[in-house]
Amino acid sequence: MKTAVAAVFVGKERVFNRRFLVMADHYMVEPTACSPAAGWEKGQVEHQVQTIRGRFFQPRLRFASIEELNGWLEAECLRWASLHLHPEQKELTVAEALDLERPALQPMLAPFDGFHETAHAVTGTCLISFDRNRYSVMAKAARRAVQVRAYADRIVVRLGDEVVAEHARHFGRDRTIYDPWHYLPVLANKPGALRNGAPFQGWDLPPALARLRRKLGSGDEADRRFVRVLAAVLTDGLDAVEAAIREALDAGAASDEVILNILARYREPLSERPLDVVVDLKLSHPPIADCARYDAVRGLDAAA
Repeated sequence: MKTAVAAVFVGKERVFNRRFLVMADHYMVEPTACSPAAGWEKGQVEHQVQTIRGRFFQPRLRFASIEELNGWLEAECLRWASLHLHPEQKELTVAEALDLERPALQPMLAPFDGFHETAHAVTGTCLISFDRNRYSVMAKAARRAVQVRAYADRIVVRLGDEVVAEHARHFGRDRTIYDPWHYLPVLANKPGALRNGAPFQGWDLPPALARLRRKLGSGDEADRRFVRVLAAVLTDGLDAVEAAIREALDAGAASDEVILNILARYREPLSERPLDVVVDLKLSHPPIADCARYDAVRGLDAAA
């Protein structure tokens, strides 16, 4: 089992997989290896797996997601434990025996961050190939090497210490999964891709951006104006852009210039004191009432 053992030596000598050892340390378990091709050494484990399979998974069931599977399995285990007697303490059910034993158990501070990490190259179109599917990543990672952490339900793509993509994991094949936000820097330079680019087909925009898109209409000019607002998400964040759009639309102004002006106002620090007209509006260079300066100008003109 390569996920647990990296190299097998004579007897019980093993080199365990690094991530497997991290998991064992997390749960305070000391792994003991079986001999190769010696099934009788782990027969009890395989028997328990067979028992659980027959107890909970026959007939075979189907679930829409791993979350639904885990929820059903937890409820089913609790139900079974409450209905069956403990194999040694016959006067107790399994659930009652667990409740008595629970105070002696050491609490688990956090679940183990279990993933399988591999290195991948990002294409010029900001895609990586993983497990027979393709996933998009942020444009900054194009043509660079990234690390993909595969979980049971999702994949996380990292460029160094920065997360550049996170997608729900798909187990089919030959699918391309896009996140349109990954292509926002590209869109800022090529607004026409908003209508024709594959990542933006069927884009489910946030409510305020969707309203603005409808207000601006269609056409090349409308696309450019909308992309100007979208590009502000890179610097101001989605929440600020959505708030500025709502403020502009409530005022009846479906304009990119108005929205960007509102965002600029948001960036200005609020004054800690009320405006003092005498102090705050004082001129840096007050005018000097000296008409003699005009005579000096006339003298220069006459000399010229």
